[in-house]
Amino acid sequence: MVVGVLALQGDFEAHRKMLEDLGAEVREVRVPADLDGLDGLVMPGGESTTMTLGIQREGLGDPLRDFVRSGKPVLGTCAGMIMLDREHLGVMDTLARRNAFGRQIRSFEEDLEIPGIEGPVRAVFIRAPWLAEYGDAVEILAEVDGHPVAARQDNMLVISFHPEIAGETRVHELFLQGLKP
Repeated sequence: MVVGVLALQGDFEAHRKMLEDLGAEVREVRVPADLDGLDGLVMPGGESTTMTLGIQREGLGDPLRDFVRSGKPVLGTCAGMIMLDREHLGVMDTLARRNAFGRQIRSFEEDLEIPGIEGPVRAVFIRAPWLAEYGDAVEILAEVDGHPVAARQDNMLVISFHPEIAGETRVHELFLQGLKP
């Protein structure tokens, strides 16, 4: 299986290492041709405005939408959650609120129960979004103080935290399970 990691900005290298440690072949995605032949895609955290500009600059908008709509598994973490929403790529029936928990000084950690993962998941929130709105097709998987921070819709799994920082592999394992025939 070959997994792409959007590598325009953000901590894509940590996702790459985690996926490789879990046995996946990983390709960094910077231009549309990098999406060819992928079995899944990770859209990492970072700064959503910078990511939007990179996607526009490289002509990745429509190719990313087509990839998501192909039904292949997609994992969006933090800014990746934002990039998939109605106002950005428009492929997930969600609206993410940027920096919803506050600026970097308000970063925190929390243990979350996520369906499909046994035991609590250590979640690191840094300038994290939450889902301010979501449609009926969106399944909320976890919340913090009543705010959705993990969700699934069709082939998309989104989280507003950084498992790669906590060394928490189980979210990536859950994503990779979707790649197996």
